[in-house]
Amino acid sequence: MSSIHDDSCPSFEGTLELIGRRWTGSVLQAADRGARRFGEYRTVIDGISDRLLSQRLKELEAAGLIERTVIPTTPVQVRYQLSPDGQALVDALLPLAQWSMHRSGPRGSGRVPSST
Repeated sequence: MSSIHDDSCPSFEGTLELIGRRWTGSVLQAADRGARRFGEYRTVIDGISDRLLSQRLKELEAAGLIERTVIPTTPVQVRYQLSPDGQALVDALLPLAQWSMHRSGPRGSGRVPSST
């Protein structure tokens, strides 16, 4: 089993940086609930600005985690959904989400200990 410090996984830092950006987790969670139009994401993700939502969707699409589908209707509809790689990432993040909920329970402080 490889370690997070292993040189065989050079994209690990980039992945952490991408998913660690503000609102990225919320966008991935919303996408995990199915294909959505831009306005549906905005409704589901309380507090996100249009500009930031657009930016995150573009970043996730560029990373191959979100697929953008244009439906040729009048007016044109655009839907965003998880790609297979995006779904795999969401599945990989589930243990982290469970760990986080466990840490924020009655006994845990919810804080990650410092390295000092």
